[in-house]
Amino acid sequence: MVTVSTPTSKTRTFELYDGLSVTVEKRGARSASAVLMLHGGAGPRSMAGFAAAMSEHAYVITPTHPGFDGTPRPDWADSIADLAEVYLGLVEKLGLRHVLVVGSSFGGWIAAEMALRDTRGRVSGLIMLAGVGIAPEPPLEIADPAKLGPVRTGELAFHNPALRPNPAAFTEEQRAVGAANLRTAGVYTGVMYDPKLRGRLHRITVPVLVLAGEQDGIVPLQYQHALAGSFPRATFRSIPQAGHFPHVEQPASVFAAIGEFVSTEIKPDGE
Repeated sequence: MVTVSTPTSKTRTFELYDGLSVTVEKRGARSASAVLMLHGGAGPRSMAGFAAAMSEHAYVITPTHPGFDGTPRPDWADSIADLAEVYLGLVEKLGLRHVLVVGSSFGGWIAAEMALRDTRGRVSGLIMLAGVGIAPEPPLEIADPAKLGPVRTGELAFHNPALRPNPAAFTEEQRAVGAANLRTAGVYTGVMYDPKLRGRLHRITVPVLVLAGEQDGIVPLQYQHALAGSFPRATFRSIPQAGHFPHVEQPASVFAAIGEFVSTEIKPDGE
């Protein structure tokens, strides 16, 4: 296990099983309520600011999915279900209980699969930030960044033009990492949904908060409504003036929605 510390976080790489290791960034006080934060195709940096802010009130664990940002990925780890099993194992290895799982984009899909597989009551609730996973009903579609290219993806993902990445300013290394991350995301997600997932979500008994950017051009707002309707205990909140990353564009609104959800739906110590 390798440890790297900064004034605000600690990064560790855990060897789990079958040649798989996970790099994890820890923030906040260990005595606080635990939050597992799962990034989507944009990579771990897309969650960094949000994780840092949440760590003022929680113990935040942010893993890098194997294969992202140059981390190793064994050949057998090639599905969302695999990642769900990996992170349930990580939660157990860390000795965490009553964990609130927050997932962005396909990170929300991982969160749902974790809840479906959680036989030990370790997951206390889910927060899905522009989550995906269920099959879209025609004519709705989920935009595929691999087909759109970085410029169009940025236009669809961010409501605020000032926050859209400028691919022309990227270094060769940044371009290479971005392309590799996109390929890795494709390995895990395939067509960005599981046609059988919607029919299984009724088995999730923990409370779920679905947060959707009203100007999300990657995942339509109607899709987010359908996703929320697939859970028996879901709360839906739309975030104005936000695209696919509401926690980046409108963090205050997102934190307000999360605060209300936690105070009303998440029982202390998972009771």
